Amino acid sequence: MFAMISLVLMGCNGMDVTPVQNQKNVETSSHIKDEQKEVKLSEKQEKQIIEKRKAEEEKIQVQYRLNEANWSFEPIKDADPKVVLLTFDDAPDKYSLDIAKTLHELQVPAIFFVNGHFIEDDEKKKILKKIHDMGFLIGNHTYSHVNLKDQTDVVQKKEIVKLNDLVEEIVGERPKFIRAPFGSNTEYSKGIAKKEKLLVMNWTYGYDWEKEYQDKKALTNIMLNSPYLSNGANLLMHDRKWTRDAIEDIVNGFQKKGYTFLDPRLIETPA
Repeated sequence: MFAMISLVLMGCNGMDVTPVQNQKNVETSSHIKDEQKEVKLSEKQEKQIIEKRKAEEEKIQVQYRLNEANWSFEPIKDADPKVVLLTFDDAPDKYSLDIAKTLHELQVPAIFFVNGHFIEDDEKKKILKKIHDMGFLIGNHTYSHVNLKDQTDVVQKKEIVKLNDLVEEIVGERPKFIRAPFGSNTEYSKGIAKKEKLLVMNWTYGYDWEKEYQDKKALTNIMLNSPYLSNGANLLMHDRKWTRDAIEDIVNGFQKKGYTFLDPRLIETPA
């Protein structure tokens, strides 16, 4: 943003102030041009960062593929089987940025599945950009968080593609993963996802929407000791206060159990 510059020129005893004014105008014009140059350089640098990131991702060899039987991930060849994937739905509502900051400090990857209605205003767009710039992948959770089985084909396509377009506009790349609200996919929505090169995923287990687990201690305990915990588990959590409060303990608990956190960039997605 350009600085607001106010010049107050006062003449005394009929003194001609035109030369001073012209000099000030030249200085102001030069200052504005310098700022514009800085903005352009910043945009150029940002583009270079995005291109570098894409180039690095192209070099990454996929090591895991989705098992639709329980929505977990299986190693390809000799990849470490003892991994879990962290995912967060309904982002970025109120707590996603806090969760992302904690995970970033812990150097743990995750996918943040976003809804379009949360990223319509400039402030939320900035938040999503921050989350992405910390290295987290952004997933598609539909634009309006609707049940796709209740929608026409036209609406289903709009819910998916419109959000992909918006995410790309904000962070510079389209999502690679989609999770339908309520896990409610249709044959048509899966077809749209395929055209958009999105991997459709539900989850292995999650609990933070259930009343009895809306507490830091209870949520941490069930996430670490769920009967559904297995190698490659796809862990579902949400943008919630208790999830934000529990996430560091959850991460530490899985690490103590010998699990590492699956980098979603290593997951095979539709070509």
